[in-house]
Amino acid sequence: LARGLKVAVAGIPKTIDNDVAHIDRSFGFASAVEASQAAIQSARVEATCNMPNGVGVVKLMGRSAGFIAVHATMGSGDVDLCLVPEVPLVLDGKNGCLPHLMRTVKNKGSAVVVVAEGAGEEVLGTSAEVDASGNKKLPKIGVFMKDEIEKYFKKHGDTATVKFIDPSYMIRSIPANATDSLYCMQLAQNAVHGAMAGFTGFSVGLCNNKMVLIPIPNLCADSPRTMDPRGRTWERVLALTLQPNTVPALKPGEDGRYDSEAPMLR
Repeated sequence: LARGLKVAVAGIPKTIDNDVAHIDRSFGFASAVEASQAAIQSARVEATCNMPNGVGVVKLMGRSAGFIAVHATMGSGDVDLCLVPEVPLVLDGKNGCLPHLMRTVKNKGSAVVVVAEGAGEEVLGTSAEVDASGNKKLPKIGVFMKDEIEKYFKKHGDTATVKFIDPSYMIRSIPANATDSLYCMQLAQNAVHGAMAGFTGFSVGLCNNKMVLIPIPNLCADSPRTMDPRGRTWERVLALTLQPNTVPALKPGEDGRYDSEAPMLR
């Protein structure tokens, strides 16, 4: 632009975690949720084959947002505990996840846990180290939960057989499903349409099921977005898993409203 060249800058939002602001969803998200089902089903098989007291733990992607974990949980129907970065991790006590798991195992013989990779930092702490891509290194929440479940059962005079599954690259490397393939085609076509119409510095995205052009600075300023811990999505997870709700009560004068343009995330 500074050199007066006729060049348009058009972006297409890409993140498997679905944490780009303003848009309904990012491409790859639907495929990731679908691919997660195989890992959850494997965890259920492992848990039921190790009854009594069989527990399967599945770690899914989600550094700062738990969209993959919650949608995989809702899409499965087999999950008894879902842990995400937006909701505090409480291990023991009245609202503890470990007593909930023990009750579930005693009632059903087994249990399945889905945990987002960024969950539990309030318990495990935040690392100052970064990886080769510049992302903050995350604590090993999946291994931590496996160990804590085993220790909790042992503490109460019992034994749990816990199987941990980390399908990270199996999910990242799958081909796009039909929904994402169609979505990518629409994103690419509309990016070209915007550029040929003379626009620049924009990203194309689906907002309220309509293709729109969003200024890139606005998109970057409001990202990454997170799941509303007091919204309908989390309420659906609680109704499905029957786990205790550890979302803290609103403080006096605190605004509990959450602004999200994406209907599927409310």
